This record gives sequence, structure tokens and C-alpha cells, in this order.
Amino acid sequence: MTYSIINEIVNKPPEQGGSLFIATLGEQKTLPLHELYSMAGQVANGLLAQGITAGDTIGILSDNCLEWVLLDLAALRIKVRTAGFDPGKFTAEPSLVRDYQLKCLFTDKKVDTACTAIRDIKAINAFLADFPATLPSVEYTPDDTTTIKFTSGSTGIPKGLAATVGSIDASLHGVQRIFAHGPEDSLFVFLPLSLLQQRYWIYSALKYGHDIVLSNYQSAFVFMAQRQPTVVMGVPAFFEAARQHILRQGGDEAAMKTQARALFGERIRYLWTGSAPADTATLDFYLQMGLPLYEGYGMNETCIVTKNHPGASRPGSVGLVIDGKKVVIDDNGNVIVYSEYPVNTRYLYAPEGASEKIFTPEGGVCTGDLGFIDKDGFLYIKGRSDNVIVLDNGKKIDVQPIEARLRNEGAITECVIFSPQQTELVAVISPASTPADTQAIHAALKSVNAITEKDEFISRLVIASQPFSIDNGLLTSQYKPIRKAIFERYQHELNTAVKELHHDH
Repeated sequence: MTYSIINEIVNKPPEQGGSLFIATLGEQKTLPLHELYSMAGQVANGLLAQGITAGDTIGILSDNCLEWVLLDLAALRIKVRTAGFDPGKFTAEPSLVRDYQLKCLFTDKKVDTACTAIRDIKAINAFLADFPATLPSVEYTPDDTTTIKFTSGSTGIPKGLAATVGSIDASLHGVQRIFAHGPEDSLFVFLPLSLLQQRYWIYSALKYGHDIVLSNYQSAFVFMAQRQPTVVMGVPAFFEAARQHILRQGGDEAAMKTQARALFGERIRYLWTGSAPADTATLDFYLQMGLPLYEGYGMNETCIVTKNHPGASRPGSVGLVIDGKKVVIDDNGNVIVYSEYPVNTRYLYAPEGASEKIFTPEGGVCTGDLGFIDKDGFLYIKGRSDNVIVLDNGKKIDVQPIEARLRNEGAITECVIFSPQQTELVAVISPASTPADTQAIHAALKSVNAITEKDEFISRLVIASQPFSIDNGLLTSQYKPIRKAIFERYQHELNTAVKELHHDH
């Protein structure tokens, strides 16, 4: 199958309507998509005038904004590759330009450097007055790469991966086949644009004529109901925070449904989640509210692999495999993904040996996840192979289900379980309030321990001195705990907790 979405959206204005709405606390703006296309052409000509040419790489380190969108679309128009840097993980400094061979880095951060390659992202607005919108056509092949995306960094320094046009096109086609986004739709996007999947929806709008509302995490709850989207895409932590907000309002089911509509708007067709496991309680709640929350599965190295969707949804699963993907479960239960159009076959930036651990010679991606496929083709993810703790008695413990049970307790926002001495399980808790409600947290632990097997018993808690966050380096931009960083931050407390237990014994 030949895909051509990227070639279509870069070489001709959008044929249908649709608008981009910028909806953040710092900026509100509406742009018809045909105007967005024209502005991207002007920015592209501005980049060319500054000596940036096909084959170069530009970096973007910025919060979500119109300029981010324009730079990305402009780069596509002239075959310049983008590297989207997560502001929560990277800082705008000359080493970034050097390490990733950037022609220049556009940022909204204040920079104290004489490096001329680091530029204020707002400066591109001058191009809109000085340059024409027309450009020669360009032609992408499926193997061409348009962007460097970075892994979440939950297990160390983010690895850089150059994404192919074929993988982007295939993902857009696969999603469109099952969700049929069209002119009546408005997709609410608030996760960082440094995540390539968030930019998918901009490309989708240009192709299929639906609206896009671009916000950010800080502004999402302010603008959702105001902008009346039909689709909201977020990580499980976002939907769990919304659920807790609705529950705190109190009332019966009818009252909660009213609260949910007040929060998300009256036009919701469905809600989309992925990137981390969603708790069953969260999924069930939104179904009860009449706002179906569809969980999917994928990773940077694979793009979207599976998705629950209307007419084919099975709670507990991450959905059916989308077109262009194949999932194989090996003899040890590991999930291996094959793509008709791979994202790539190795990392562009990574420590030596990292590519060989993930990408197989046969073109597969070893995801590191454990799972199974049921008789109807639905994929179930049972946990991470590297999150299985082997105790000194040989017992293997998958800690993710235990962590999920603790997260369902109101006093606990997030938790990560370790076993420093391979003897007992110790949980590091991110409290739901500051100061932490230690009495409620210990009661939650007692409740969870009451329904677990002996080897899954959590012997001790370490309550984090401050809740996990992106700013303190303990959550990724997709709000997943960074286990390595949490272990290093609380290593002393974890080892002390175990020693105390041995002393008590």
C-alpha cells in the first residue's frame, strides 16, 4: 500500500474547512487551516533565507504555541528535519545544538548564551510580514525521515529516533479507518508537541478537515468545555485527575454526569488514552458517565499499534491491532511488534548497544512489555518485563497491578515499588495532598495488603517529601513515573526501610 498524506498536506492547501484554535492561558487565537498552510509557507521561506536548507535539522524546545506548529509545518514544506525537545527534560544550551547537530534551536526559554544558533521562537513571526507563501513542491518517499523523536526517558537518558514518513502516514491511515474523524469533529490536544503523536492530529486536520484545539496541561481544564471538543486525548493520569474532581463534587450518578459534561463539554464523541496503563476503575467510570474512554497501545519505536474503538472495545485490553501492524507474543510472553512501515530500524542517538536491545534483525521491536492476545485478537498488556521483581525465594512479582491498586486509593496519586535487597517490597508513595495524609496512606496500604498474596505484601512505605512531578524530574512529560530517578532520589530511605525491617525481625 502506498501512503501519501504527508506529500498531500505539504504540496497543496487543505481542500476542506477546519480551523486551529490556540487555547492556552497565555494565548487565544483562531486560524482557518488554509491560513495556517499559507503562514507555514511564509515561515519556510524565512528559514530558507536564513540558510536553513533541505537535509538540515532544526530543534524546537518550547511549550505548545502557534509558532511550534508553524515551524513544524514549515520544516515539512522544505524537507528540513525537526527535533522536538521536551521542556521538562532538556534545557536550551549550546550543548544541545552540538550534540544533535542542529542548524539552529528555536526556544521560548530565556537563554543566557552568546550562541547564535539558539533563537527566540517568537522571532519567526517576522517572516509572516517579509516572505511570500508559495514554495516549490517536494516529494517524500516512505523511507525519508521528517523528525527526531525522543523516548520518554523513564529508564534513563532519552534516546533519539528518526521517524519515517511511511510510519507517520500508516498511523494516520490506521487511526482514520477506525475513528473516521471529519469536519464535524474537534480534537483537543494538550500534551507537548515535542511528542510526535500530538503533531499527528495537526496533519490529520489538514487532510480530513476537522478542527484542532491546541492547549497545554495547565490550561486544559479551563478550555475543554469552552471549546466544546468531540475528542479529548490525554494520558491516564489526566483522566484520573478529572475523575477525582468529579467525585469530589459528590451527588448521585445523574449529578456526576452533569459534572462530567460541565468539565469536558457537551459534544464529546469519545476520549482517547494511552502511553501508560489505565486503571480499570477509571475506564469503568467514564463508560458510566457516557463518555467512553478508549485505551490504546504503542511506543515511540512503533507508533500506534492497537486501539480500542467504537464497535470493537474490550475493557482491560488495549484493543485490536491496527492496519499495517503485527503483534507476536514470544515463548516468554514478550510483546514484539512488526510494522509494514517501521518508524526506523535503529536509534539515531543512543548509547552503544541500545538499538540491538530493541530492534531485531528481522525488523521487530522488542517492546519490553508482557502480554497476550485473546481469541478475538484483542491485546492485553500484563506489565513490563523489567518491572518484574525476582525475590530471593525465586518468586516473580509483577509490581504494576499492586501499584495500580494503591493508585486507586484517594490519598495516593502515584507509587513505585522496589525491592532493594530482593527480600521485601517497599513502595515509594507520591501523596495526593501536601502535607501528606499519612494516616490515610497507611490505611490504604493496609487495605491493599489485605487482598494480596504473602509474597506481594508491601512491607514498608516511603512517602515522598514532595509529590512526583515533571519539574522535579520524577515524571515524564506523559506523567509516567521515572523509576530510575525515583530509586536514586530515595535510595537511602529504601535501604533504611529494609534494614529496619530486618532489625525488627
